[in-house]
Amino acid sequence: MRLSYYISKKIIQNSSNSFSSLIHKIAIWSIGIGLGLMIISFMILDGFQSTIRNKILQFSGDIYVNKYTLSNSYEEEPISTHNLLLEDITEFPNVESAYPVSHKPGLIKTDNEVSGVVIKGVQEDYKDSGFTNSIIDGQFPNLEGKKYSKEILISEEISNKLNITTGDEIIVYFIQNPPKARKLKISGIYYSGIEDFDDKMIIGDLRMLQKLNNWPDTLTGGIEVHLKSFNNLYIAEENLNEKLPHNLYVEPATSKFSDIFDWLNMLNTNVVVFLTLILAVASFNMISVVLILIMERTQMIGLMKAMGATNRLIRKIFAYQGILLIGKGLLLGNIIGIGFGFLQDTFHILPLDPESYYMSYVPIEWNFLTIVLLNVLTYITISLVLIIPTIIISRINPIKAIKFV
Repeated sequence: MRLSYYISKKIIQNSSNSFSSLIHKIAIWSIGIGLGLMIISFMILDGFQSTIRNKILQFSGDIYVNKYTLSNSYEEEPISTHNLLLEDITEFPNVESAYPVSHKPGLIKTDNEVSGVVIKGVQEDYKDSGFTNSIIDGQFPNLEGKKYSKEILISEEISNKLNITTGDEIIVYFIQNPPKARKLKISGIYYSGIEDFDDKMIIGDLRMLQKLNNWPDTLTGGIEVHLKSFNNLYIAEENLNEKLPHNLYVEPATSKFSDIFDWLNMLNTNVVVFLTLILAVASFNMISVVLILIMERTQMIGLMKAMGATNRLIRKIFAYQGILLIGKGLLLGNIIGIGFGFLQDTFHILPLDPESYYMSYVPIEWNFLTIVLLNVLTYITISLVLIIPTIIISRINPIKAIKFV
């Protein structure tokens, strides 16, 4: 065993009832609380971003393909379903699934209320996209019949606003020339927590919209693309642009909902600032702790120098002492961070206002690579700053240090 390491352990063991013991505890708790807060922050940030992103992608897909148009209307120019994306999806290695969809504006009128809505026409296989996870009452519309289905899925927001629920029949007026109306039955209610969807989006049969638009079944308003991994979004976008006809517009969700994704990216900056501040405070505390330990052991340092110990050896003693404290602090920090994450993920202790945050409780995302990297970053950063206070050891005069022994 190295002499410097042996002495540092003995100092810690023999200081259980001294002022040093209090300093050791302060150092350990300072590092532990700092690391715990960093782990919690990243788990919440990742959970927050993942929850909102998944909600958006469930409703809109990672990428939406439609025909180029200068109009901002919900009315779409039709595109053919006979294209490479729908006929041979293997040509696009990053694409998990692709669904023909169409959108059409309309009005729902009840005895007391009128509400503008957008009907999103889909096929039976659309329920495999993960959308059904958002259904809170009833079921996904039955779209398997030979004729178009008159069942629709509405949001909880629309249900509450118009006082309608699962099983009710309503009349939807479609804004076109000439105007048309359809009597439809509510098969279920969904909740996304995203205002852009909950405020107006209704899910119905694509064949109904094709009939209203006088389109054959080979035409659709667009194609909703779901990827195997969101991380490959821009690679998939480039691949689609290369292989699809040039009159089609490939729009990633990050562009279609740019305000939400810009907001999520801004949160990354806030967490980086928070991480920097926590590391700075923990490093400053550790410098202060080691300086106090050196001042308390000044006579010991003088004696060791008088007996021939080098500055390097003595600096190693206090560096090892600091590293041992860092190790205990990291252990405490992991207990705090992972423990809180487990409790919040299991019991949803901290609630949120769904109208403001798109979710009813603080979400937790488990990413053990991030936890490991935070441990490594904390260890390396604080270990490096230990060099600063140990420099003072070389300035201690052994004669003056042992003068009052």
